[in-house]
Amino acid sequence: MSRPQYDVAIVGAGFAGMYLLHRCRQLGLTARIWEAGEGVGGTWYWNRYPGARCDIESVQYSYQFDKALQQEWNWSERYAAQPEILRYAAHVADRFSLLDGIEFNHRVRSATFDDQHQLWTLSADGDRELTARYCVMATGCLSAPNWPAIEGYDRFDGPVYHTATWPHDPVDFRNKKVAVIGTGSSGIQSIPLIAEQADQLTVFQRTPNFSVPARNAPLDAESIAEVKNNYDYLRTEAKKRFAGFYGDYQSISALDVSESERQAEYEKRWEYGGLTFNGAFGDLLSSREANDTAVVFIHGKITQAVEDPETAALLCPPGTFGSKRLCVDTNYYQTYNRSNVSLVDLRANPIDNINKRGLQAGGEQYDVDVIVMATGFDAITGALLKMDIVGADNTALREQWSDGPSSYFGIAMAGFPNLFTVTGPGSPSVLTNMLPSIEQHVELITDLISKANRQQCRSITVSAEKEAQWWRHVQEVGQQGLKQSTDSWYLGANVEGKARVFMPYNGGLPLYLEKCAEMIANDYEGFAFL
Repeated sequence: MSRPQYDVAIVGAGFAGMYLLHRCRQLGLTARIWEAGEGVGGTWYWNRYPGARCDIESVQYSYQFDKALQQEWNWSERYAAQPEILRYAAHVADRFSLLDGIEFNHRVRSATFDDQHQLWTLSADGDRELTARYCVMATGCLSAPNWPAIEGYDRFDGPVYHTATWPHDPVDFRNKKVAVIGTGSSGIQSIPLIAEQADQLTVFQRTPNFSVPARNAPLDAESIAEVKNNYDYLRTEAKKRFAGFYGDYQSISALDVSESERQAEYEKRWEYGGLTFNGAFGDLLSSREANDTAVVFIHGKITQAVEDPETAALLCPPGTFGSKRLCVDTNYYQTYNRSNVSLVDLRANPIDNINKRGLQAGGEQYDVDVIVMATGFDAITGALLKMDIVGADNTALREQWSDGPSSYFGIAMAGFPNLFTVTGPGSPSVLTNMLPSIEQHVELITDLISKANRQQCRSITVSAEKEAQWWRHVQEVGQQGLKQSTDSWYLGANVEGKARVFMPYNGGLPLYLEKCAEMIANDYEGFAFL
């Protein structure tokens, strides 16, 4: 087929895909979304586990491209729960009349570039095909579930749930013995609520994570009005912050204040709640000595909260505070004081297998009725590599990324003309507030396509040399500070056999935006319009 059906094919109807469709239509481009699920929302469509909610404050975890949308939507809580975020996504789809541009229940299996005709063909189950001049992967950084290599999933008599693909109907844990495997963000959010229902809950932990209280609360009309009156200022200031969201961040060193002043600052942050605990001092992620003061403080809080000393010790994370994404919780540590909750240390007692009655760990059998896998995601690259993506000259993305990913600004790869990724490897993505980062990428990608159309070009390609140069920069800033001092999913360390490469851009959002502006000012340096 020499003539594509659409200008732009979009994979995924989450926040990135929806804004892409809206933006394409604004620019006069025809576009079509293929989405695997039955509704919009992306990760918030799939992640319906108990306690699922955003860890960025709701008023900031939202679109800013339309001021009327900002003013009309009212968030009910400081940290919105999954159902409310999904309602917001549905509201956006309705408000901007996007649903007629989305085909649901279309899981893309392959995307292939036609060198002769300079177009992409997407294929889905049932021999369905879609052709377009451009293809944009809006597949999300945290959307491919990670199933650890444990023998015997199919032998268990009861249900096995994964937090990333939770059933749409509520799961009833009453009168059940439940095993939760994993204590990352989804485990930390779900464990307290599962514990309230279950007859017995056994948590299987490989690595404890640092978590701070959310201090979630309803938003009153006065606080909502204050935010809405100051949205322009808040959004502008957020772009100046390393992580892309507004908050109280200090530049002073933790070592330049007295012990009492440092403790008072940590206490203030702990009581306020949320991710701005990271901002207590400016060198927490650059100085080991400064970082240790935060570690000691949080260990102290865990020890105070958890009555059993052995359990408290197991819950105290070793190593570096902030090298993994900080978790935000409601009564997580206190949950281990319940008589129906126990903790198993997988470092000392690794899982041997899953079997008919439950699972065996360290040679001991644990009989359960339900298994919950809270084991996170094959992050950043997982969703892309689940598809067979084949670019120019029959180049397979899986082969090109076999030793780890590489990308130009996180939006495009050499050898894959007219293909773009939203918040791909080499962009700030998961180290920032995702909604503004998504918007910035969508606008950059659609501006590239608009430029190509104005110049009557058929393809946009990326310089392999410029991509390599950018990727070297990504790896250099990735070495700065303490981010790589702990194995994490930023490095792919949670997925067996995955290449160890630091994937997100650790230079901070302001530097990334500055680099993007320089690239654009130099006539989109690194891109060729043919």
